[in-house]
Amino acid sequence: MMSSKPVLASLLILAALVPATAGAIETKARSAMAVDHDTGMVLLQKNAQEPLPTASMSKLMTLYMLFEAIREERVTTETEFRVSQRAQSMGGSRMFVEAGTVVPVDALIHGIIVQSGNDACVVVAENLAGTEEEFARQMTVRAKELGLNNTSLKNASGWPEPGHEMSAEDLVKLAQLIITEFPEYYGYFAETEYTWNDITQQNRNPLLDLGIGADGLKTGHTSEAGYGLVGSAVQDGQRIVFVLTGLDSASERAAQAEAVVNWAFNSFDTVRFFDEGDEAAVADVWLGAERTVPLVAPDDIQMLVPRAERSEVTARIVYNTPIEAPVKAGQVAGAILVDVPGHDQVKFDLVAAEDVDRGGLMTRLEAAAIITRDRALDMITGSD
Repeated sequence: MMSSKPVLASLLILAALVPATAGAIETKARSAMAVDHDTGMVLLQKNAQEPLPTASMSKLMTLYMLFEAIREERVTTETEFRVSQRAQSMGGSRMFVEAGTVVPVDALIHGIIVQSGNDACVVVAENLAGTEEEFARQMTVRAKELGLNNTSLKNASGWPEPGHEMSAEDLVKLAQLIITEFPEYYGYFAETEYTWNDITQQNRNPLLDLGIGADGLKTGHTSEAGYGLVGSAVQDGQRIVFVLTGLDSASERAAQAEAVVNWAFNSFDTVRFFDEGDEAAVADVWLGAERTVPLVAPDDIQMLVPRAERSEVTARIVYNTPIEAPVKAGQVAGAILVDVPGHDQVKFDLVAAEDVDRGGLMTRLEAAAIITRDRALDMITGSD
């Protein structure tokens, strides 16, 4: 086969359309992190890798394990879990389940997300793993498999216990996994209230009613952990995910979280490179029934760009050419590389827009003729 050669196409250099703004926000949180969900670009971090008590924020791992069990068809949302006396006796925030009864999985999901039910978490743990202790062990193992390397969990609810810890970075990663892998359940996080056993409780997330695009995820509070929040918000199609931990009061948590969201969307600009399906380049095809194939954006390609560095951001389209047939529609065949000063390079995939089958006899004869011609030219010019 003819050897492929990399192609680098200059896409654009972003102009400075707006003046520079202030730098990173200051936060009173003990640890903090904020990222652009689409790219993982870090917008803010403070002690982000330090393992700390989580309070109820680690309930996200309990939910992740339950969502996986549903995806793997080990249970369904209609499956009924039996409530133990141990689950009913849990203190702190509760769903108010009753020992000896059964509760549908769907109701338990609401009870954990909206009502932050410690009792609901124990019900899930005991029914999925036999005991809460075994469930906590399984959660810790699964967390490591997911790359949550600063996570060690001792129970299903985040109840204070020595060694029950997660880092802000791990909580951000976990929130992103839930948003990406389980969109069918993510809408539960924006529900403002839920009723079980004739008891209606309000969602504890202070950002949901502020009109700033907040739609999740989980608050937490114990005397050891302080007040914390794993949050997410969307504006103009751009999502950020963030964590604040170790704050002194619920009001401080609310104010600091709102400030982070406003700062992120006011200090960074959303830059859209391509809409889903837009053609970004055309690549040659080797031994194909068609000579070329368009490369398109598989999804909307956009990201947050620091406003102060916008004039220094560059982007390039790269791909190897020719691409060998057969080519399948949706096959990754190129990329957009975005360089942002002070940040790791961001990569967006480009995919083939259509199938290209291998060509017939005439295509192969033409390719053989091209190879023969190229070899003859190499002999004449002395090329290697």
